[in-house]
Amino acid sequence: MTTGSKTTTVFLTILCGLLLTILGLTQQWPAYAWPALAVLLVAVPTAAFKIAAARRGSLPVDIEEQRTAPPVERREHHVSRVALPSHWADYDFLFSATVRWYPLEAPGDDPILNPAGLAVEAILNRACAITEQREPGRPTFVQHELSGALSRMRLDPTGYLQVMAEDITLVLREHDQERLDRLAEVRKDKAVWEHQRKYEQSKRAYLSEDVLKDTGSAVVWWLAKNDDQVEKTVADLGLLAQLTSAANDTDVPERLRDLIPRPHSESPGLDLLQGHPAPFESQPTAADHFEVFLNSMGFTDGDVRRTMLAKQIADVIRTQDQHETAEDLLRRFDPPASFTPDDGKPSDSADDTSNEKPAS
Repeated sequence: MTTGSKTTTVFLTILCGLLLTILGLTQQWPAYAWPALAVLLVAVPTAAFKIAAARRGSLPVDIEEQRTAPPVERREHHVSRVALPSHWADYDFLFSATVRWYPLEAPGDDPILNPAGLAVEAILNRACAITEQREPGRPTFVQHELSGALSRMRLDPTGYLQVMAEDITLVLREHDQERLDRLAEVRKDKAVWEHQRKYEQSKRAYLSEDVLKDTGSAVVWWLAKNDDQVEKTVADLGLLAQLTSAANDTDVPERLRDLIPRPHSESPGLDLLQGHPAPFESQPTAADHFEVFLNSMGFTDGDVRRTMLAKQIADVIRTQDQHETAEDLLRRFDPPASFTPDDGKPSDSADDTSNEKPAS
């Protein structure tokens, strides 16, 4: 019987004795009844103790062991900003966590002098096996992966401890994170530039190798652009012939020269561009053909579309290794900013001089 049970029994015995004494005094019991009452108050608790002890018996061995076994001792240690390798050289993760462990029965006679060191070593080895396979660009993702992998108690390599980790954080050094952000921006900009360059190359190849390959291809392209307006396309045959010749740095085919529209102002130079006999021996250049084409389209001097078309045609001509012709077009229609507008084309005085040459 436990100490608490004995105390309760004694208390109840005294209480019963007091009640019987009060009852005997009020009822005026005879004198021989009082010794009998005293014997009963002593004998009854003693008999109750003996009966309870006989029924209880001894405690089972396993219960005795549980009552005397010491509680399991758990311990913890915090590690902060430990460098762990990533899949990229020189980009380390910084690992922080709370390492928890509890000791096991030592398999040998060697004492455990520093269980915290063993526990931290086991956790860092487990974490390193994961981080060295991961790129440093997504440290938050790797952090959650480590939280799952290190949350389970596992035996350390020595067999002395069960170890786990919690409250895990994984970051990069600030300058490493900034460097990775800049690299990401450069990769994005490079991808955009590559797409733009390929688009321009594709456009130039399409114009030079398909649209402006010859006059027939240009006519088909122009017909598609003008929604099957055959009459308009026929009227523009001369312009298309000039544009194709300029793009390929060749003369307008003789069979198409009569289709070139004659401008309103008559001059020997324009007659030459249209295939008529020239009063002087100089031959028209690709830039001359292109100027006639622009004038026929209504793109007069000062129109920004002249410069835009000249740049595009120059790019196409360069793909045909006609660099001198391309530079001639740019000098004529897109002169450098330091030149005056009249620096890139023949002056009126020069035209007058050339016109007067046959007369002399």
